[in-house]
Amino acid sequence: IDTFVEKKDSFSMNVMEVPQGTGTGIIWDVEGHIITNYHVVRDTECAEVAIISGDANTVKSSRRGTALQYKRNIYEAKIVGIDPDKDIAVLKIDAPKSALQPIFIGTSSSLRVGQQALAIGNPFGLDHTLTVGVVSGLGREVRSPSGRPISNAIQTDAAINPGNSGGPLLDSYGRLIGMNTAIFSPNGQSSGIGFAIPVDTVQYIVELLIKDGKIVRPIIGISYLESAQARNLGINKGVLVLDVPRNSPAYNAGMRGTQRTNEGLLIIGDIILNVGDYAIDTEADLFRSLESFKVGDKVKITVAQLDENATSDALKYAKTRVITTTLQPNTPQG
Repeated sequence: IDTFVEKKDSFSMNVMEVPQGTGTGIIWDVEGHIITNYHVVRDTECAEVAIISGDANTVKSSRRGTALQYKRNIYEAKIVGIDPDKDIAVLKIDAPKSALQPIFIGTSSSLRVGQQALAIGNPFGLDHTLTVGVVSGLGREVRSPSGRPISNAIQTDAAINPGNSGGPLLDSYGRLIGMNTAIFSPNGQSSGIGFAIPVDTVQYIVELLIKDGKIVRPIIGISYLESAQARNLGINKGVLVLDVPRNSPAYNAGMRGTQRTNEGLLIIGDIILNVGDYAIDTEADLFRSLESFKVGDKVKITVAQLDENATSDALKYAKTRVITTTLQPNTPQG
């Protein structure tokens, strides 16, 4: 997959399409749906998908025998839907069904550490590259482009490099078990630790995007301070509420945001400690807890007011109360 952005030529002022990056995609069905990572197509005006296919009618013969001839076809792609929270995008191309060979879909629920894993991709523009390794870890967590956690990620030591994003991770039978999405590396190149979104998650999200073009998730409808910054304020657990929009369900339920007085003093707002039965230590816990609810659900949220003069953590969060609010459709944060 090649992506492009539009830029103006500094001399002629004509608008030109300039290559932005490359990635890998997976043929999902014979209708032309191609899946890849959201970060591959983020901020692009257009994308092209290259498919290499063999033609049984074009066989080349030589002294060494016969070989199937391959043809590279390029198709313009349009974006059907995106899910930044899970780093998944669905594209669609207008290609003949004979050129489309959908991938065989496996399952990620029965994976075991040590089983073989094969990664196919386009590292550094070297298309159709295959690397082999094993499933080296399960149940990992990686951060999506939106900042939300992607849970149950598959860890593999199959080499994954820039350009592999969005490509398939296969088992030894050639079945899809994950979508390659990230690497752990100090220099941006393979260090033997790569991550893939599990296929069970991919399949669920892709089917919704093909059907509805979007993913609707429940949120509380507040803005919050990231945990790393909240620690500087002495908040070592929970999520600090920064702003609660007026007349929102959370506002009407009595949730309080953080304020600054005319004198410049900071009045700490509510700290979310529990959502239903889920304990909240960081914003990642908050996102995970909300995935078990639907838009419109009424949930009980335990919040605390910070006692900065307390001598222990137990006393610091002693002033708690439980509010009930209705979850809203998702917005960029909350």
